[in-house]
Amino acid sequence: MTFRPLHDRILVRRVESEEKTSGGIIIPDTAKEKPQEGEVLAVGPGTRNEAGQIQPLELKAGDRILFGKWSGTEIKINGEELLIMKESDVMGIVEAQTIERKAA
Repeated sequence: MTFRPLHDRILVRRVESEEKTSGGIIIPDTAKEKPQEGEVLAVGPGTRNEAGQIQPLELKAGDRILFGKWSGTEIKINGEELLIMKESDVMGIVEAQTIERKAA
């Protein structure tokens, strides 16, 4: 089954959080919080402005995002738990930084 969000909605897969703390302590499943970071799987076409033109979304499929703890609606598609949320629920895009190493 395929899913295409409407208007300014996006489809997000949560990114799994670390199972260990920085000190090496393993966190049990019962103590874990749901991650607030995800990967955008699909985006809607956008919203209409006052002139009736479609204003496209800033997000695109493949973006890594941060969102609020209670953002979105949980759904299951093909047995996978996903989130549908509005673009306005997204706090920001996580950009990967490339580290350049100088040759010694």
